Amino acid sequence: MPRNSQPPRKGLRALLLIVALAIFATALIFGTHSVVQAECELCVTFNGMTTCRRGSGADAAEARRAAQKAACAVMASGMNESIACDNTPATNVQCSTGD
Repeated sequence: MPRNSQPPRKGLRALLLIVALAIFATALIFGTHSVVQAECELCVTFNGMTTCRRGSGADAAEARRAAQKAACAVMASGMNESIACDNTPATNVQCSTGD
């Protein structure tokens, strides 16, 4: 090897990038998993349709809101209907906590 020649660094850069991505993915998975403490499944009847969805969150109230939003996203069209659907009482609510 000539004196002024440097070894290839592409392999080292690729390895460092893979390690950094693995660390980021691990932190993301464990970080989001620890936030989910409750899960709820509920049904909403709106505009003659009934839809059931699941939601998760830090507590049961947040999980219920997430499930209700998911159910209403399928049935409501526009802002007014979305708000009305979000305010519709849910049925068949089943929640579990990670305790």
